[in-house]
Amino acid sequence: MDSLRHVPPPATLSALNRAELEALLAELFGEVASLKQTVAELREENARLKGLKGRPNIKPSGMETGTAPPKPQQQEKRPGRGKVAPRVKVEEEVIRVEIPPGSVFKGHEPFLVQDLVISAKATCYLRERWITPEGRTILAPLPQGIEGHFGPELRRFVLVQYHQGQSTMPRLLALLRSVGIAISKRQLVRLLNENHERLIAEARDVLRAGLQTSPWVSVDDTGARHAGKNGFCTQIGNEWFTWFRTRSSKSRLNFLDLLRAGHADYVLNGAAYDYMRNQGLPAATIARLKAEPETQFSDQIAWQAHLDRLGFNALKVTPDPVRVVTEGALWGSVQAHKFLCDAVILSDDAGQFNIGRHALCWVHAERLVHKLDTFNDQHRAAQTRVRSLIWDFYADLKAYQLKPGKRRARALGARFDRIFLRRTGFITLDRLLARLHTNKAELLMVLERPEIPLHTNGSENDIRCHVTRRKISAGTRSEIGRDCRDGFLSLAKTCDKLGIAIWDYLGSRFKVVGATIIEPLDHYVRARLCPA
Repeated sequence: MDSLRHVPPPATLSALNRAELEALLAELFGEVASLKQTVAELREENARLKGLKGRPNIKPSGMETGTAPPKPQQQEKRPGRGKVAPRVKVEEEVIRVEIPPGSVFKGHEPFLVQDLVISAKATCYLRERWITPEGRTILAPLPQGIEGHFGPELRRFVLVQYHQGQSTMPRLLALLRSVGIAISKRQLVRLLNENHERLIAEARDVLRAGLQTSPWVSVDDTGARHAGKNGFCTQIGNEWFTWFRTRSSKSRLNFLDLLRAGHADYVLNGAAYDYMRNQGLPAATIARLKAEPETQFSDQIAWQAHLDRLGFNALKVTPDPVRVVTEGALWGSVQAHKFLCDAVILSDDAGQFNIGRHALCWVHAERLVHKLDTFNDQHRAAQTRVRSLIWDFYADLKAYQLKPGKRRARALGARFDRIFLRRTGFITLDRLLARLHTNKAELLMVLERPEIPLHTNGSENDIRCHVTRRKISAGTRSEIGRDCRDGFLSLAKTCDKLGIAIWDYLGSRFKVVGATIIEPLDHYVRARLCPA
């Protein structure tokens, strides 16, 4: 405690204004987080020195790979990789050799070499300037694709290296300078963040196309920092598209807002009223909304003004009527724009994703049984037995997807009851099985919709790039920086799923000379999901 003698006494809190109190609170939160991490590290070190068991290392259950059909036996002779086909034009160069007199020419032996040329190029365009007899100035236009003092090839290279290559800003800056580009950090930030509104809008259009045409979407979220505060990044996608969006909250209101795909309206329709009934809103409260002639509201201000007129904000009851009717109006807007009309939302059982036709991930459900703490041989035997039954059932669900039928669906439904209503004698396991049984309709959605996956592995694989970006660059500071990060990660993932190189995509958007023409990505998404 001697070290505390030199610490100055805290200021009188009552004398501080709100801004100073918030700054002090943020500083204290940071110190507390740092101290918690230090205490956790010291506890682990003490446990190691005392020979005690550390934090348990729970490995993945392996249900997905363990229930996969056996692979065919490998061929005795491994097939070759085939001929190398470069994506660029192959230039031919004849190499001559000194030959002795009398030699006979037998043609050429090809030897393909691929190389990469990275060099800086600076061009000073001398633009003709003329004055017409009327006094009007005519200035020769710049070549197509030139916007600002950095060319389209450089802009494409910067975006690919930063977003797809997951490079950091200092390393990318050092690379550009090492090849001869005279650029400052501020200019590099501008290349990454400015004048990309049309690309961000294209990412939004991809989401709209996916929500309108997809039979199912898979969703997930992960932590993301923005403006020095913890937030959450939500992923929405399937086999043909991916979309990311970072917000400060991951509530159901936030998720419903994201499902509007950029629209700002609130709509009271049949879907909205059904949602309110399912959430337990009293019929009298719903009747007050139906009695009003106005059913569409352009933005949040108009919607809140409508609730104020009806006196909803003054109600202090459970459930909160303002929250429920707002969620219902958002869901009504989603349905009004023809988003997720008959689509299934597949999630890991996070409460905010339980909207509309909802299905659950079997891998996350089985993981609860896998991670359950056991204390004796009887518990371990019961856990092993239940996991074996779940694995066998999961394998049969996979087989059902290949050949669905009503009779097999009824048999699997009855078998689900036998597995999850059993009594093992292990109280904690029995309670877990009973809780999973309450999710029967969502876990067995595949019996009604065999095309949906049984797990959310696709979402977890998609969101991994955002986690990598977070580990490399922590968070974003400006709103446009956040939107660009989410937008370009969305475009890169979608291009990868559609078989389009992000290099070609950016070349087409920046009008690079000789680049492949790429149509708007939402056209490809609609073509894949709704083939002619």
